[in-house]
Amino acid sequence: MLLNESRATSTAPSTAVAARLSTLDRYLPAWILLAMVAGLLLGRLVPGLNAALDAVKIGQVSLPIAIGLLVMMYPVLAKVRYAETHRVTRDHRLMGLSLVLNWVVGPALMFGLAWAFLPDLPEYRTGLIIVGLARCIAMVLIWNDLACGDREAAAVLVAINSVFQVVAFAALGWFYLQVLPGWLGLSTTSVSFSVGAIAVSVLVFLGIPLVAGFLTRMIGERARGREWYEGVLLPRIGPWALYGLLFTIVILFALQGDAITSRPWDVARIAVPLVAYFAVMFGGSLLAARALGMSYARSATVAFTAAGNNFELAIAVAIGTFGVTSGQALAGVVGPLIEVPVLVGLVYASLYAGARLFPGDASVPSR
Repeated sequence: MLLNESRATSTAPSTAVAARLSTLDRYLPAWILLAMVAGLLLGRLVPGLNAALDAVKIGQVSLPIAIGLLVMMYPVLAKVRYAETHRVTRDHRLMGLSLVLNWVVGPALMFGLAWAFLPDLPEYRTGLIIVGLARCIAMVLIWNDLACGDREAAAVLVAINSVFQVVAFAALGWFYLQVLPGWLGLSTTSVSFSVGAIAVSVLVFLGIPLVAGFLTRMIGERARGREWYEGVLLPRIGPWALYGLLFTIVILFALQGDAITSRPWDVARIAVPLVAYFAVMFGGSLLAARALGMSYARSATVAFTAAGNNFELAIAVAIGTFGVTSGQALAGVVGPLIEVPVLVGLVYASLYAGARLFPGDASVPSR
């Protein structure tokens, strides 16, 4: 039970759409693996592809990746019941826990893991610390939906964390790369961030699909009613979230294929703290939310928004500050290589653990 099966509505979609969705959902890990392999092969085998894909940008992100992200996010945000988001903002436990996990625990954990696993590799270490500062946006909405998390909560948390990102990214970068290492007697790194570039990234990749999703629901429900909107229209546009995800993965890995395949040992060194980070952040966040009495759906949302990172922003900052061939940039590039399969695995882990950790919870999806 995944993206489109998990929130069954009262009206069944057409047979063709249902068949297409079930194929996507059933073999999702295989499709993602094929997309990763296809991207890596394209990046290695097609001369000049990297330069062509990266020639046109929106903000600091390649235009093809930008298109993929927008296509991926629009169907998910069209599913959000915006009239119900007020109940999310009133949940102070949810809001407070998410902010603490994203802006205190997450960056601190990545700082500790980067120094623990890469003490002799300062460039990769700095790149990982930057990754830890780039909090959830974009893909986290997909992972949350696949795990049957609370859509309204996810939309609100991503929006709030995105605003915090504009304000806090530069300050936290200064603290974790210069101030805290100095206090601990460790080496420091000088780095600067463009607040304007971060703001543009947030406005484009969250603002556009958010407005489009809101208008689609408002106009659709007014014109034909909620039953038609959720039972007929959403099943038709829903598959495009996964199409956008797979397209984004192909392009992202095509852009970075040569960097990844030419330095496999470095990739492996960077991967270890990343895997540890995702596992600890997700598991710890899920249990923390459960301990505070949250439902499965909201606990899963808290966990995925805490574990997910904005690698597009991290890569753009690393390239803009240290250069495209730098170790810092490679650390950012390795991020999606690890995040995609690990978070797909965590989707299945979340669905598996739901009934066991939240017995009797009505928001636990049936299997």
